Amino acid sequence: MAHFAKISETNEVLTVLTFNNKDMLNADGVEDETVGQQYLEQHNNWPSHLWIQTSYNTYANNHIKGGTAFRGNYAGIGCTWDEDNNIFWREKPYASWVKNISKAKWESPIGDSPTLTEEQIADTDNVYHYTWNESGQSWDIEIIPVVIIS
Repeated sequence: MAHFAKISETNEVLTVLTFNNKDMLNADGVEDETVGQQYLEQHNNWPSHLWIQTSYNTYANNHIKGGTAFRGNYAGIGCTWDEDNNIFWREKPYASWVKNISKAKWESPIGDSPTLTEEQIADTDNVYHYTWNESGQSWDIEIIPVVIIS
């Protein structure tokens, strides 16, 4: 199946459509994004240049099935198309976060959250989780007690 994002003039993803790959074959029988765009313009009354192909299996510039990553992330409603970097971006999670182009994802200004220790992972009485503290610009540990109901 082929997936195309319908974007606005301001590059916001409005919807994503799925259709049969045969509708995007060129005269040589090869999949061609331009053919798909023309098909979508004809059948959806939306300009062809505002249809951008996306990969259902791509997230954070990785193809989850081992294939070739395509356009950074699968497009979703509310995502933004970045034509300069050829990436669909999810909504920015925090004001301070920055784009990591090579990973096609937003990152905190101090990097990824710390890794849980072996002791934290092995603790059966609590669940440990790091959350971003925007005002403190830090990763804060959250400890959630495990409640067993019998």
